[in-house]
Amino acid sequence: MVGRRGEGAEDRSSRVGNDDAAGGDGGGGIGAGAGPTKPPVAAAPVTAGRVPLHRLFAFADRTDALLMAVGALAAVANGMAQPLMTFIFGDVIDAFGSAESSNHVLHRVVKVIMNFVYLAIGSGLASTLQVSCWTITGERQAARIRALYLEAILRQDITFFDMEMSTGQVVERMAGDTFLIQDAIGEKVGNSIQLLSTFIGGFIIAFMRGWLLALVMLSSIPPIAIAGAIVSKLMTRLSTRMQAKYGDAGNVVEQTLGAIRTVVSFNGEKQAITTYNKFIRKAYESALQEGAVNGLGLGSVMAILFCSYGLAVWYGSRLIVERGYNGGMIISVIMAVMIGAMSLGQATPSMTAFAEGQGAAYRMFKIIERKPDIDIYDTTGIILDDIKGDVELKDVYFSYPTRSEHLVFDGFSLRIPSGTTMALVGESGSGKSTVISLVERFYDPQAGEVLIDGVDIRRMKLGWIRGKISLVSQEPVLFSTTIRENIAYGMENLTLDEIKRAIELANAAKFIDKLPNGLDTMVGERGTQLSGGQKQRIAIARAIVKNPRILLLDEATSALDLESERVVQEALNRIMLERTTIIVAHRLSTVKNADVISVLQHGKMVEQGSHVELMKVPEGAYSQLVHLQETRQAEESSNVDPDMIVTNGFGSRSISNKPRSQSISRRSTSKGSSSFGHSGRHSFPAPLGLPDPMEFTEAPDIEETRDKMASTPKKAPIGRLFYLNKPEAFVLALGSITAAMHGVIFPIYGTLISTAIKVFYEPPAELRKDSRFWASMFVVLGACAFILIPIEYFLFGLAGGKLVERVRSLTFQSVMRQEINWFDKPEHSSGSIGARLSTDALNVKRLVGDNLALNVQTLSTVISGFTIAMVANWKLALIITVVVPLVGFQGYAQVKFLKGLNKNAKLKYEEASQVATDAVGGIRTVAAFSAEKKVMETYEKKCESPIKQGIREGVVGGLGFGFSFLAFYFTYALCFYVGAKFVQQGTATFPEVFRVFFVLVLATSGISRTSAVGADSTKANDAAASVFEILDRKSKIDYSSEEGVIITSVRGDIDFQNVCFKYPSRPNVHIFKDLSLSIPSGKTVALVGESGSGKSTVIALLRKVL
Repeated sequence: MVGRRGEGAEDRSSRVGNDDAAGGDGGGGIGAGAGPTKPPVAAAPVTAGRVPLHRLFAFADRTDALLMAVGALAAVANGMAQPLMTFIFGDVIDAFGSAESSNHVLHRVVKVIMNFVYLAIGSGLASTLQVSCWTITGERQAARIRALYLEAILRQDITFFDMEMSTGQVVERMAGDTFLIQDAIGEKVGNSIQLLSTFIGGFIIAFMRGWLLALVMLSSIPPIAIAGAIVSKLMTRLSTRMQAKYGDAGNVVEQTLGAIRTVVSFNGEKQAITTYNKFIRKAYESALQEGAVNGLGLGSVMAILFCSYGLAVWYGSRLIVERGYNGGMIISVIMAVMIGAMSLGQATPSMTAFAEGQGAAYRMFKIIERKPDIDIYDTTGIILDDIKGDVELKDVYFSYPTRSEHLVFDGFSLRIPSGTTMALVGESGSGKSTVISLVERFYDPQAGEVLIDGVDIRRMKLGWIRGKISLVSQEPVLFSTTIRENIAYGMENLTLDEIKRAIELANAAKFIDKLPNGLDTMVGERGTQLSGGQKQRIAIARAIVKNPRILLLDEATSALDLESERVVQEALNRIMLERTTIIVAHRLSTVKNADVISVLQHGKMVEQGSHVELMKVPEGAYSQLVHLQETRQAEESSNVDPDMIVTNGFGSRSISNKPRSQSISRRSTSKGSSSFGHSGRHSFPAPLGLPDPMEFTEAPDIEETRDKMASTPKKAPIGRLFYLNKPEAFVLALGSITAAMHGVIFPIYGTLISTAIKVFYEPPAELRKDSRFWASMFVVLGACAFILIPIEYFLFGLAGGKLVERVRSLTFQSVMRQEINWFDKPEHSSGSIGARLSTDALNVKRLVGDNLALNVQTLSTVISGFTIAMVANWKLALIITVVVPLVGFQGYAQVKFLKGLNKNAKLKYEEASQVATDAVGGIRTVAAFSAEKKVMETYEKKCESPIKQGIREGVVGGLGFGFSFLAFYFTYALCFYVGAKFVQQGTATFPEVFRVFFVLVLATSGISRTSAVGADSTKANDAAASVFEILDRKSKIDYSSEEGVIITSVRGDIDFQNVCFKYPSRPNVHIFKDLSLSIPSGKTVALVGESGSGKSTVIALLRKVL
């Protein structure tokens, strides 16, 4: 068999882009002699898989390898700084404790603290390189993975999109999963290497200083490792489940906004919002569980660590008494093991990021590595010297993958000689469009052959043969770019002359020339700025530039009005000459001139011949189809009052002899004028919406100006974010209390460890007694951490998860309330909005969830730490306080720098997302024109700016991080210098110095941790501003508004009175000027005129879409 999907495909969707896969498929039936078919394959469920950690870096290049090598060495050096600090710290204790008198303390201490200065310089340089290198390589690799993922998506055959993946899921993964991967392969890796180096270095120092105590303290490692492994496994499972639900929500966004006019027309906004809310609610449940698991993991680690410190204090006192250890050795070992072991606890966020990144990589790499059965990138295959254009389907058996049990073709054969125009007619579901799909090789038959010039199409190079075929579909797919670029999708390296020749042949030159920007006019998402006839003619021009040998017209005019159909048909007649043409048509009037007409029924060809030949058989299938269609047209015509036809020239009829309430009136503002939609300045007949000559105004557009003002970046009001979390105010209050209590733990720990230093220098009897008491205090502290941290994480996870759910829901509701014109702007396309919904809500959560918890915890640490320090020795504490703002200033500066860097990058990624959305949403068009390379070039161009922004962000973040470490160790040196000075002067004691030191070091560490989230805070602020920009926008046409008149009984009289209208996207083009039109109740009115004359605009205004 050829072209069938193997096992493991998930049947996510049953959508097929043509009528033949619909329920109307006729009785090709599966029964005796039905031909060879495969039994349907059961869809495999999605598994929560993960790739090995090293596979995350599978797409790194040499530059990335160099960056990772430098970053890894820097991280190792930076990680060793803290264990080395404990060695220096032990020497400081000896300098204080072993001085013969207070007069000698300063001299001895100064010698030692110079090592802190050297450590500060080395650590600052190493941490700068660490953060910069890993952030830059993470940005580069994530961008490459995004591009490879999109490239792999474009590579897939149509079966893949029918069964496994929708446009919304693709965009959600590109926005969500790549973010998780970038988080896992960027700075988190450097942080993990740093922490691992700290862990190893800490135990090396510990064993060097006191191996027996270090060996005892190693007992804490196995339980910490077990807790980490359990958390990592659970987080992977929960993250996969949550991302799957967000993917489903993203699919709702793409489908809804991609067809927003249809949704609005049928009042489907509430249904779309309900469906979207259902998926994000399920994602919230997974996020809540994720927070609880994360809190339990960290709480367990902290409890184990504090208990091990208690064990060390108790056992260390015995070693002092029995083994001759001194206080400096014990504290040095405890600090070294403490720093090493705590590094494992600090690695929990990185482990979580790795787990989520591995799950995301599994989903994305699976697609990147998937090789489709019909592969556009396959360079093998036959390339003919010349192609004549003979087409033949020979004994074809075919069923669509989504309905593999239902045969569309059961031994079907058809031959189309070179240069012949063949029309395929028949009822819906008879197999007409399937012929087109097989010739384009969107699908391969289960059996039989599709031959071009006698060669099986499966043996030909796919890209080459598609380059010889052009397709014009019923619903032409235009991409959200200019007319010029849309036409250029048909062929690379087009000249302006070639484009102009194509639009001339396509009958498109006239209306394009009338547009203010001509070929550079933006068509809007899916061509919404153009009429159906205009879109179709651009699609024809796109097909012409390929100069195809085989032309496929799949109901190319069936969606057009009669006038547009006439113009388009003229264009088609021009380009069909000397080409093999296959026409699929419902309107039989369009195929009369075809060389051969083939009538299909239930996947079988029942008649073939010219129009004249087939009409000679009255009982034949074709004659009956013609008769049926003519009968329907006659019935429709009889329902239209001949006096109720409104046209755009002198030939239109008026019913002035009837009362006004019963008539259609056309007011003229100039004597003798019959113009429709013009002011008195134009007294000549002209089209409805595009006057010839056209009138342009240069006055600034008020609405456009207003929208520009509204879109000006604003500062995100944090208070409003908290207001959005108001229903969870009690939860946030409890969470803040637990975070504050969590913050107090660290200064208390500093007090305990400084007190232990004093205890170690007591006489043996007091040492045994006091060590047992202070050891038990460490155990109590561990129990508090085990209780408080999981509660804190759960409460903030609940509040943050609810905020994400609420922000997504409210933003989507606000989007759905906007008027149609709002969606016509590129920045409001389905891809851009989908990306914003995906990332903005998660970034906002960082302000009110993650960062709020950290800020409250840090504030509590700082306040309690400084309180303890002031009580211990207020003079010393005040002097050290002067140094701490240096670290805080570093964090502020980093936030300010990053704030300016993120805005443009955010917008640019939205533009790149729209390129992906367009391409995947129009995948058949991309495949038909072999435009995969062009899509990738456009996407990569849109990504250039955000990549550069990300690199600059990495450098700035690295400098800020390096400065924080520099200030951190300088603070140590200054603290001990001032302490030694105070001891020498008699204004402080040895225990007071270390109490102040420990609590202030922990407070400074908290400030440094807060400044390290500068980049996240900046993204979160920008995301909040983006969210409120949408929430605050008042729609000019709001479906949810309760305002307005409700008519108790609607008769149906319609009256347009002096209407002026122009599209906001084309403010210089007047569609209507002083249009007046009355339509009495019960009358059927036909609006006719050339394409772009304003017919559809009347309908849109009537539906209040515009």
